[in-house]
Amino acid sequence: MATMKISSRGYGSGRFRHASRDMELARAPSPYDDIPIEEVWLEYQKTRSVTIRNYLWEHYIPLVRYNAERIYARLPDEVEIDDLMSAGMYGLMGAIDAYDLEREVKFETYCATRIRGAILDELRHMDWVPRLVRQRTARIEQARTKIEMETGRAATDAEICARLQLSQEDFEKYRRDGSPVSTISISRKAFQSDGNKDVHEIDVIKDTTQSSPIGDVQRRDLKDLMTKGLSRAERLIVVLYYYEGMTMKEIGATLDLSESRVSQMHSSILLRLKAQMQHRMREFE
Repeated sequence: MATMKISSRGYGSGRFRHASRDMELARAPSPYDDIPIEEVWLEYQKTRSVTIRNYLWEHYIPLVRYNAERIYARLPDEVEIDDLMSAGMYGLMGAIDAYDLEREVKFETYCATRIRGAILDELRHMDWVPRLVRQRTARIEQARTKIEMETGRAATDAEICARLQLSQEDFEKYRRDGSPVSTISISRKAFQSDGNKDVHEIDVIKDTTQSSPIGDVQRRDLKDLMTKGLSRAERLIVVLYYYEGMTMKEIGATLDLSESRVSQMHSSILLRLKAQMQHRMREFE
């Protein structure tokens, strides 16, 4: 049988992936096929033959696929099962090298733990959020759930801080760290469609570069309704505050008014708009 030396050093995941797939599909006959696997292991423990090592690696590849598929079933679509298989192969190689017959443990049992550990390590490397942040976020969510179950209402931040003995500053930091901007693959399936073709994220991404004519008309009509009957200064306050996002202090500096005066005018405007909207609602009754 032609031998192929396999080493974890310098062996790229792409080559590993294709090699494992090809071996699963069509494995060449081996003189060890007719020998009980226990005897093959005994021979390997004595000789550490590369040929036997390769045979064992090929023989147990289905274990890698089995464990990879079980983990893959609980993961989002953007994770490729080939990446999990590639990581699992390294776990299989390490298990073959470290397996000791004297411990009287079945290799399948010993190997499964090593394979799953290698796959989980690869998933942690894919996750750009540190494990400590995940643990802190989990603690906060667990405390929130317990408080809500005990009180029957939504938990407040102060209650969570008291339950976890955290300062407000630390709580805010943990919450910020646990809410990073997430990235998703545009090729990920968005939802199941009625037809045969799946709908992916790229098909439903909102185009923010173009405006809707109907939306523009509605916003203009709303703006005209809100500013109708207002003085020039009052219209400017509404436009600058709600459409330009300026603060009361910035509006006051623009209109040469004090911040308190702008706040008073804003409150008066809201009361008139509320009365105006209630009057308009009665027209439709």
